[in-house]
Amino acid sequence: MKNFFKDLHVVELASVLAGPSVGLFFAELGAKVIKIENKTTGGDVTRNWKLPTEDKNAETSAYFYSVNFYKKHLFLDFEKNKDKNTCLEKIKQADIVIVNYKKGDDKKLGMDYASLKKINPKLIYAQISGFGEGDDRLAYDLILQAETGFMGINGTPESGPVKMPVALIDLLAAHHLKEAVLLALIKRMKTGKGSRVSVSLFDAAVASLVNQSANWLIAGQLPQLSGSLHPNIAPYGEIFETKDKQQITFAIGSDKQFYNLCQYLQLKDLPEDKKFYTNQARVTNRVTLYSLLVSKISRFNCEDILGFAATEQIPCGKIRNLKEVFELKETKKLLRTIDKKNKLQAVTSVPFHIS
Repeated sequence: MKNFFKDLHVVELASVLAGPSVGLFFAELGAKVIKIENKTTGGDVTRNWKLPTEDKNAETSAYFYSVNFYKKHLFLDFEKNKDKNTCLEKIKQADIVIVNYKKGDDKKLGMDYASLKKINPKLIYAQISGFGEGDDRLAYDLILQAETGFMGINGTPESGPVKMPVALIDLLAAHHLKEAVLLALIKRMKTGKGSRVSVSLFDAAVASLVNQSANWLIAGQLPQLSGSLHPNIAPYGEIFETKDKQQITFAIGSDKQFYNLCQYLQLKDLPEDKKFYTNQARVTNRVTLYSLLVSKISRFNCEDILGFAATEQIPCGKIRNLKEVFELKETKKLLRTIDKKNKLQAVTSVPFHIS
């Protein structure tokens, strides 16, 4: 599958995370991706987003590596005609151009769709914006998490609103844009015509609120800060400590799963109690339910509970740090070597398989 798009040419005029994530997707599937970076500013700003532990003299950061491997990098200054013409020549031969310019910058640089389709009518122009094309607000992921309700439902009453620890809104927008580009490729196969496709971080975020938005729009319940607890299911998201001091959590989605868990924990009468007989009742009485479960779970070792849960198809997981995650055999197949000399690895953006 790594050569699926081997005849596809992509020019990436995007920086930071969302746009480069789209470019990486095509690069991993064999496309020839040229990332154009601004020579006058030292390239993509994330080259300098380094942790305190990283080499301050290195050309790139770990952050930059995460979405910019398997690409060819070209540093150009669009203020110079020679450099701008070099870029335009690349675009003439391209199938896809990915951009995330601030409002007006695309036209100022002559890199807007109307200009580029004149030199390449079959071009697919893929554009990411922050709050939409008519809004010139700066749109970093954190700001979108705040503005679209994610921070308003993420956190606890004690912590207050909390951002998610990855730039999830950027990644959601990238996935939406990939879907749009793939549709545009199908359209071009049928009609021979190019397209302009676009998505905003704002739209991608709101479209991804799923059940939380429905809880408000349909059920009239305004989601609150509730940590990892699920508003519709219990027990789901409560954190338990095992006898050997490991932390686990459950996602009990059915009465059968709840019954089997109670049998294992020697709480055999619990599923017949009217306070816990149905999922809705368990959600209503989840605090009481938690107090009953937490004392029992503390008497079992983590691996014993995980083993039983796997056998009985009970959704249960150990809360792992990233060191533990990347020691799992299941994780090894998701790693790609991006620098053999320095033995650097990154996580693939293509975790799916096609037979």
